Amino acid sequence: MNRPINPSANGARTGHAEPLGPTAQDTHWAGERRSALGVASLLFSALLVLDAGAGRLDVTRGALWSGLAVLLFVVLLPPRVSTRPGLLSARGLLVERSVRTDRLVSVRWSDGVAQRMVLRDTQGGRVEIDPAVLVRNPAMWRRLDADTRTSVERGTLLCGATALRRLAGRIDRETAHTVFRVSGLE
Repeated sequence: MNRPINPSANGARTGHAEPLGPTAQDTHWAGERRSALGVASLLFSALLVLDAGAGRLDVTRGALWSGLAVLLFVVLLPPRVSTRPGLLSARGLLVERSVRTDRLVSVRWSDGVAQRMVLRDTQGGRVEIDPAVLVRNPAMWRRLDADTRTSVERGTLLCGATALRRLAGRIDRETAHTVFRVSGLE
């Protein structure tokens, strides 16, 4: 569900009563935000320098380059994903989408240039996330895995067991690779 962000009311922000519990967040999001800002700033600087060097820089062109850099930043900025018991949220610049992970109806895997995992719950919530977020953040994956098992036990998860097994296999491979690399057995 698209929901406007309202930081003053935690329960009103997501549209459902939020389960309480520890929150796991994407630990790499801040770095990705810095990268998006750096790329946009680099483009803006390069365009200004090239325009100034050609003697064509004026206020209109400066505003155009600023707008282009802001647009690039908005496109590159990933959503901030977080999980807590029973809830997964993806917060963008203007909206926060959340899904009750203990009441999932479907989990679909969208292959392509940018892989996406689409989760839907019984209340109509829909969240689309990059599966790499779960691979990089084991605490988020453990929370999602436990909640999807609850959905299976309740009988609400009708579609998506294959997608979840596929992701679990990928996470297990990444974890084993990391253990071998850290222990020097690679």
